[in-house]
Amino acid sequence: MVYRYLLCSVALLAPAFAAHAVEACDIPPRFGVSETAKAVVRAACDEHRLWYRPFIDRDGRIASLGVTEAEAEHLADNGLIAWQRVAGYWRESGTLSPMGAIPGATSCMQPAGNRYTDSDCRAFLIDNPWSAAFISWVMTRAGVPGFNRSPRHIDYIRAAYQGGANASPYRLADPANEKPAPGDMLCFLRDRSTSLNHAGLIQALGSGRAGNWKSHCEVVIGANVGGDRTLYLVGGNVANTVAMRKLTLDRTGMIELPKPSQAAADAVVEAGCSPGHEEECNLNRQDWAALLKLTANVPMQGPTPVFDGNAPLPPPPDEPVPAPPTR
Repeated sequence: MVYRYLLCSVALLAPAFAAHAVEACDIPPRFGVSETAKAVVRAACDEHRLWYRPFIDRDGRIASLGVTEAEAEHLADNGLIAWQRVAGYWRESGTLSPMGAIPGATSCMQPAGNRYTDSDCRAFLIDNPWSAAFISWVMTRAGVPGFNRSPRHIDYIRAAYQGGANASPYRLADPANEKPAPGDMLCFLRDRSTSLNHAGLIQALGSGRAGNWKSHCEVVIGANVGGDRTLYLVGGNVANTVAMRKLTLDRTGMIELPKPSQAAADAVVEAGCSPGHEEECNLNRQDWAALLKLTANVPMQGPTPVFDGNAPLPPPPDEPVPAPPTR
């Protein structure tokens, strides 16, 4: 059976927002949202429901967590198996082949049912972050034209930067200066000694220093739904599942970016988080450096790509083993 871990109680919910409680994924899109944005939101929300709607609350705490990435448990449709779904994100997004030289990747290309390849694939899913594969899968499912699918978030952040003001399908913006909207993506930089923010990211991209920087992006599902001053995001490989994250918006609809804690001001973000220092623990306190604004308005027409488990495997790559992607 699937165990649902509820890590907060109703008493922890802020009374000021109780009257505005909504299920962001169940609200019809507001007037003016493009067809592409609707398709992106629909693809991300469908997966979030499938994983039993886990989420991180506005205080950066994991409030609900169900089945996770490598489990053999059924998802909410009572048909799909958790680890097989994650393998599908890799395959159907086209991001698995570039990982072919990494142990376990070719096993994930095989149909499920063989104990050896199943176990090998599940080890691959645990060892290799799949958040960028999930984003690429969402964009593939939504038919976003021209999206640069990659096992690394930094690749499509870079593509948005290189496209400039007229970039498509996404344009790079400063999350401190522009409002998020459905279909956009909000991204943070990971595992850095100091926060760079948007200006530091732009400088690194301009000088070619960003390379394979670790980063993480999530899809904007809704903003200020019902006037609740909350930004709703959905991302993959968040707490090893497909989770929603809530961030606070100010009265104008801009993101109130969480400030780095005092303990983390001159060190790795969240370095001071421990049972004795709960005030330093906040999963929303990240280096949110990039807002990718969706500029493509019309999704591609055509059937959703489906992985053919009986198709021949690609030959082993000749190039060196690629650097592992970031979550």
